[in-house]
Amino acid sequence: MDTISDAELLQFTSQVAQRLLDVNWRLSVAESCTGGWVAKCCTDLAGSSTWFERGFTTYSNQAKQDLLHVKESTILQYGAVSEQTVCEMVQGALAASMADISVAITGIAGPDGGTIDKPVGTVWIAWVTKYSVVKTQCCHFIGDRESIRRQAVKLALQGIIKNARD
Repeated sequence: MDTISDAELLQFTSQVAQRLLDVNWRLSVAESCTGGWVAKCCTDLAGSSTWFERGFTTYSNQAKQDLLHVKESTILQYGAVSEQTVCEMVQGALAASMADISVAITGIAGPDGGTIDKPVGTVWIAWVTKYSVVKTQCCHFIGDRESIRRQAVKLALQGIIKNARD
């Protein structure tokens, strides 16, 4: 597995910016295991205020509930790292913003916290637009904490490009 460089993340972020500018859309992000890294990538670009609307770093379960309106029952039944939780996160980010498209990420970056059912490297990502249903993807990334997080950020950015349609 190749290391994803800062330059590669910048390249994908530039593509996100161009795509969102092309369709005149704004982005919101909800991040847990990536700790705001997608938002950082976006706001590293000058002029991002024209297409980046806001970010939510909801690392704790309580933050997911308070800011994104993830149901406590969802977290209790399925866990913070689940398709159900990431769906509620992405819908909450879209609803709590003036964005046209949102992405959400929740996962286990390690080195601890993994289980047999959800090992370290398990990451759920979801995308939704004002005009589409939620799309989700579960990944099982390999590597150390930083590598897992970089892979999640890259996939999140790629999904924004793919899902931003006029």
